[in-house]
Amino acid sequence: MMKKKIAAIDIGTTKVCTIMGTVDSASGLRILGVGVAPSRGIEKALVADSIKARESIRESILKAQVMAGYRLQSAYIGVTGRHITSMNNKGAIAISHRDTQVREEDMRRALEVAASVRLQPEQKVLHIIPRSYRLDGFEVKNPIGMNGAELEVEVHIIIASTNSVQDLTKVIRGLGVSIDDLILEPLASAEAVLYEEEKQAGVLLADMGGGTTDVVIIRDGSILHTGVIPAAGHYITMDLSTGLGLSYELAEEMKKKYGTLMKAEYEDPDRTVGDDGGSVSFQALREIMQIRVQEIIRLMIMNLPGRKAGVVVPAGLVLTGGCANIPGMVEFVQKFTDVPVRLGIPAGLTGVSIETLKNPAYATSVGLLLWAMKNKGTSHWVDNQPKGLRSLVGQLLNLFR
Repeated sequence: MMKKKIAAIDIGTTKVCTIMGTVDSASGLRILGVGVAPSRGIEKALVADSIKARESIRESILKAQVMAGYRLQSAYIGVTGRHITSMNNKGAIAISHRDTQVREEDMRRALEVAASVRLQPEQKVLHIIPRSYRLDGFEVKNPIGMNGAELEVEVHIIIASTNSVQDLTKVIRGLGVSIDDLILEPLASAEAVLYEEEKQAGVLLADMGGGTTDVVIIRDGSILHTGVIPAAGHYITMDLSTGLGLSYELAEEMKKKYGTLMKAEYEDPDRTVGDDGGSVSFQALREIMQIRVQEIIRLMIMNLPGRKAGVVVPAGLVLTGGCANIPGMVEFVQKFTDVPVRLGIPAGLTGVSIETLKNPAYATSVGLLLWAMKNKGTSHWVDNQPKGLRSLVGQLLNLFR
């Protein structure tokens, strides 16, 4: 059986990760190459300096190519940033055939109606993801071939800034890499670390990176909400820098070496950490980090649609991303929210560098490939000539089969 080559590039605020591999129906995904480079020219998940960003991405790609043994020609690209917005929308149509049987053309019309939303001039749709559909008021899994008078489809629509995404795609294409598709990063992370039981019960995934905390709420197996919080590891470091009177670089070093969110049972209030040139109070370091993380968690909870966390997401919170590795993070968030919390780690991988990728920091990188394999046709982004909605809807129909 012919193995298909597949690749993804995760461009974050702190690192760029390129993963190359193969996929087939028999053995699934196999990792062949991984390249990680420090991120430069990227701020809050957006391109701030295209030249520096291009060099970081180039470095990441070259490392992955050397390991994989072939040239990367195209890749799936992760997208996030404060410009991302989302909504749920419904579309209903009448079934006018004499035999009242639902056909693909009826599905197409219903999806077109559901996908018709008013956008700002600088916005475009990134994803249209079907959530559910009803026939004569009753929820059904697949209405095609069934009989009814009215078909209703609900979709989750993710919207992005045209300029922000085009800045990113220009950098990628400037390296001679074609873009297979653009994928919202929390969708990818969810694919890498969530269990099916959690998705059915109701779960909030928070991917806590360097520049943003990406949130997705999944309930009854479908996406209820997606959002991007413009606060994460970078802001913890900034608070430490300001509060402790340190340079940003030294504050980042202190966070990585000594940062924790849990208070020891017996803690010396006079304990200091660091060297003579940059020693600080360990208690102050911990308390500053706790305050910022509490703020991020409050913003997460605000993403819940109007009810208590235990009701909306009974399966609790799953934390992933580089910041989730901070010692005591899971215990601290669980105590603060009073709901189940666990760490999300990519699993079930085969190939090279597997131990490196079994880390919350690589949830998005791995998830981009897994989402692409499972959810073809849900994203829609064309830089130049706009593609007709009918073409997109034709792809979406594949999800209902």
